[in-house]
Amino acid sequence: MHLSVKKILPHLLMVIGFVVISLLYFSPVLSGKQIFQSDIKHYIGMAKQQNDFRETTGEETYWTNSAFGGMPTYQLGAHYPHNYIKKLDSVLRFLPRPADYLFLYFIGFYILLLCLKVDFKLAALGALAFGFSTYLIIILGVGHNSKAHAIAYMPLVLSGIILTFRQKYIAGFLLTAVAMALEIGANHFQMTYYLMLLVMVLGIAYLIDAFRKKLLPHYFKSVGLLVLAVVLSIGLNATNIMATQEYVKESTRGQSELTINADGTPKEVTTGLSKEYITEYSYGVLETFNLFIPRFLGGGSYEDVGKDSAIYKAYIAMGATPVQAMQEVKQTPTYWGDQTIVEAPAYIGAVIIFLFVLALFLVKGRLKWWLVGGTILSLLLSYGKNLGFLTDFFIDFVPLYNKFRAVSSIQVILELCIPVLAIFGLYRMFNDFESEEKKMKALKFSTLIVGGLALLFLLFKSSFDFVGVNDGFYRQNYGPNFIDAVKEDRKAFFTQDTLRSLILVLLAAGALFMLLKKKLSEKLVLVVFAALILFDLIGVNKRYVNNDNFIPSIQVNKPYQPNGADLEILKDTTHFRVFDVVSREPGKAAYYHNSLSGYHAAKLGRYDELFDFHIARNNMNVLNMLNTKYIIADDDQGNIFPYENTDANGNAWFVGKVEKLNSANEEIKALDSLDTKVKAITTQSLSNENYTIDSTATINISVYKPNYLKYQSNNKNDGFAVFSEVYYGQGWKSFIDGQEAPHYRVNYILRGMEVPKGQHTIEFKFEPEVIKTGSSIALASSVVFGLLILAGLFFEFKKKKVSPKE
Repeated sequence: MHLSVKKILPHLLMVIGFVVISLLYFSPVLSGKQIFQSDIKHYIGMAKQQNDFRETTGEETYWTNSAFGGMPTYQLGAHYPHNYIKKLDSVLRFLPRPADYLFLYFIGFYILLLCLKVDFKLAALGALAFGFSTYLIIILGVGHNSKAHAIAYMPLVLSGIILTFRQKYIAGFLLTAVAMALEIGANHFQMTYYLMLLVMVLGIAYLIDAFRKKLLPHYFKSVGLLVLAVVLSIGLNATNIMATQEYVKESTRGQSELTINADGTPKEVTTGLSKEYITEYSYGVLETFNLFIPRFLGGGSYEDVGKDSAIYKAYIAMGATPVQAMQEVKQTPTYWGDQTIVEAPAYIGAVIIFLFVLALFLVKGRLKWWLVGGTILSLLLSYGKNLGFLTDFFIDFVPLYNKFRAVSSIQVILELCIPVLAIFGLYRMFNDFESEEKKMKALKFSTLIVGGLALLFLLFKSSFDFVGVNDGFYRQNYGPNFIDAVKEDRKAFFTQDTLRSLILVLLAAGALFMLLKKKLSEKLVLVVFAALILFDLIGVNKRYVNNDNFIPSIQVNKPYQPNGADLEILKDTTHFRVFDVVSREPGKAAYYHNSLSGYHAAKLGRYDELFDFHIARNNMNVLNMLNTKYIIADDDQGNIFPYENTDANGNAWFVGKVEKLNSANEEIKALDSLDTKVKAITTQSLSNENYTIDSTATINISVYKPNYLKYQSNNKNDGFAVFSEVYYGQGWKSFIDGQEAPHYRVNYILRGMEVPKGQHTIEFKFEPEVIKTGSSIALASSVVFGLLILAGLFFEFKKKKVSPKE
């Protein structure tokens, strides 16, 4: 018992240490403040209706009308029945946000290195290096929480895989299953997909190694167990996966029926996103050096260059007061890379890069090659359109690759691989696997390569032009003196950070040199590296995410304030939509109204197309059919007001004609001139039909909920009703007098149905079968997993009990 406590105590202390460091780095959370995250602000606006409905009724709605005319909530934080893995995730994220994600970064990476048989002190050092990697902190600053969430569980998944290949079959299987379930539950399938690419690289490395060592039976046994673990993890997340898979076909990630764009040009035919959209955020080849030198290309798109900058002097020369100049320099366009916008450089750390290169000389075998392979693959794919032949190959031939955008984010893989190999480089310097002579040789080569690279940049910095892609705009609008001053500040950033990285490399190399010369102990060297890594990474991170990012909780939880137009519209208690053409906050209209706009990476595809073709061009017939009663606009003086559109069609209406068209192209183009009040068009299984419209016919809404609509109709003749609600065939069911009746997609995006003459009650209920089926699978998987855990514990206990007798 004493021995077990002694073994556990160091790890317990490390966990406590990670908790303390996470809270200290984000110390404002201790005083009740919350971090301001722009993406989360938009999400709060988008999700308010469903959250309010849940709080008011205690029920879950899987549909919201608050954004983009209406859409499923599957990717808006929907709560699913029997999602027990989500409850486990909540337990693990016990710290206030965003300290919880930082803690997950630390603990996951720590476990990974322990599974790779690294000493706990080095494992803790690696955890700090990974957790404080600049990109991982930046995404917390802007609110990419689901991305951070998924990245945090990546090391844990790899831990389970490593254990399984180490013949720790029970522990490996169970850890892989639960870690993969947590990974999928984080709900950022792009990050999970990138993890699977890394796992494939790992699998190939282990396969080659198994073939050489004649261990193929063990390899395939491990793979079989891992496949079962993944299947189980999918079952635990069945509802989310199935709902997302169903929705993605109808979203902007699915295949469009259109063959033309809004401007009339031919549309790229694809089963996923367009190549242009996928590669919009492509990492520049020269930006590779940002991994080593943080402001090699100027840092973020806009940075505070301070009072001693050239641009400050330029502002003063242009007549600005010192106060005005200090305010302006906070938004200096210092970035001069290829991307359209960059929050911050994806800096890994000069010390970690140095150790990574050192490891290339000292580490051998499959570990080295899957880490190097993953690093190279992620770096090359992050170049996107800047390495077109490789990107095009993956888009065209690698399954699902064309479902994701922002290819630069695949660098999360190298941000995981590089610290692992870097720690192994330090590990090899500490042990006796290599001769002192070989260690010294590796140290010299790595110092010459990494330090020499920084020195070369300093000596030949004049070979760079420091010209950004938007400099022409600044030169034209602000004059040549402005942009010349900005270029001087870019040069200053380049010099400062290159020199900074060089000094850090030399200090790290010096510490290892002293270790080899027996002038410093391993413990002291470990302390030196901890200090260097923390100084390096935290120093850069604090430039972009610091205490200034935290605000009172009330401002986070209630991020929007209504303007006069909002308040005026809120007085109207009828049901309608609002088109806000003024606000630059895409979630605001959805926060207060049923909006035509919103903020989401996977909108309904047909609605997105309708928006591009018609709504963005203010086609009033289309706005009318969407029941857009108010348009928030502004006048020449900037005064915001609600324009009341008295021509809006209302919640439902009878039309005199339904016309069948042959293609989606015809249907969306016909909306240019269609009088939506009297005629409907469709490409579905309806025939051309004329209907008699009685002037006394009525159809009025009596109950309006996100997932339930009820209408009362009265018509002397059989008719065809159009409803100003977005069509989504996977879950919306329609009823007439309690009997299910079919409804159809009309006018490209709306619902329509045949209504018999007389008085009738019409209902729409959102009851997606996928939720019921997925929840049953999740429950069954949870039971199976629970039984497997009990069986595993019993087997391990029995094995320990028997082993002493052997």
